[in-house]
Amino acid sequence: MRRLVKNIGRIVGIDTQARERVCGADMDTMQSIEQAWLSIDGERIAGFGPMSEMPEGEFDEVFDAAGGTLFPSFCDSHTHIVYAGSREQEFLDKIHGLSYEEIARRGGGILNSADRLQECSEDALYEQAMERVREIIAMGTGLVEIKSGYGLSVESELKMLRVIRRIRENSPIEVRATFLGAHAVARDYVGRQEEYVDLVCEQMIPAVAQEGLAEFVDVFCDKGFFTVEQTRRIIRKGAEYGLRSKIHANELDVSGGVQLGVEEGALSVDHLERTTEAEIEALRGSRTMPTMLPGAAFFLGMSYPPARKMIQAGLAVALASDYNPGSSPSGNMRMVMSLASISMRMTPTEALWAATLNGAAAMGESRDFGSITVGKVANFFITKPLPSMEFFTYAYATPLIESVWLRGRQV
Repeated sequence: MRRLVKNIGRIVGIDTQARERVCGADMDTMQSIEQAWLSIDGERIAGFGPMSEMPEGEFDEVFDAAGGTLFPSFCDSHTHIVYAGSREQEFLDKIHGLSYEEIARRGGGILNSADRLQECSEDALYEQAMERVREIIAMGTGLVEIKSGYGLSVESELKMLRVIRRIRENSPIEVRATFLGAHAVARDYVGRQEEYVDLVCEQMIPAVAQEGLAEFVDVFCDKGFFTVEQTRRIIRKGAEYGLRSKIHANELDVSGGVQLGVEEGALSVDHLERTTEAEIEALRGSRTMPTMLPGAAFFLGMSYPPARKMIQAGLAVALASDYNPGSSPSGNMRMVMSLASISMRMTPTEALWAATLNGAAAMGESRDFGSITVGKVANFFITKPLPSMEFFTYAYATPLIESVWLRGRQV
């Protein structure tokens, strides 16, 4: 099937170099074409250029963009969108002054979600998750990573990952799955943390691998959760089964998780609200992607990661939504970009690269996703006509997306 999109006011996010990631000062430069066309062959981008050079010939379908701006789809590399119910009571607790740690000590947080998930059937869990998937597709996300981690038992973790597999099979969005059994210590193992790590390593990971349910393994390496050595043990066990590592690091304290991620070749280290020069130096020259989740910092009232320092140090950085019921109940990557600009002083251009190509790199998928490049999967969205690319981030609550295209088709 050959398709043509014509009368595009502007194409942004173009990368003719087929880069794996964009780093440092290069993040603030972006090629664009005004008054443009884009062609699709099957599921992939076949070409693009100015309207004056639009190809002649037969296309199976022609779509008129009516002067709208064409953006590459967002690549959201950190979400927890498979969960049961909601946690608005904890939202009230935060308003009344309780901290994230205090809520967790009272039985809230991750353990609250684990209790609800164990009571929820797989079908009900799938239906709830699909509502969120349809929501993020409509907001421009085309590639998403989804974590387990609200099961905290062998069967419940497998249930979550089977739901993620069903989403992959039944939705046009591209999905990558992460096993996060080490999200917290299950209630039955409180006070016996090493035994829980044994369960993760000796039972959960082999069961996940046997069914081929995940690409990645993740650990919450932070104050009050899992230590550096426990994290190392878990990600090395995952590696034995072909699972690449990603680490929750430095959300609550300077945990050592960043340095561990670099040492172990993790794809990404995520959160980074507590980041010092030592972490930035450790990341310099590595292939580990620092991934920031400003939606969580916003919702929890925490400090934001030092994005400017990282970019000035020459690092590539990624942005992700952290969509979850407790600390970031939104998958709106456009809002994430706006928070990055408002609270972390990232330019809209830097934020767009961080939310697209660098997000894809944080999943090892930038060869096929994250930019407008000939040969890549045709994942993009088209807005109403905009006065500039920056307007999309500036007017963060104005409905602007007119159409969404995934795998070369309008959805």
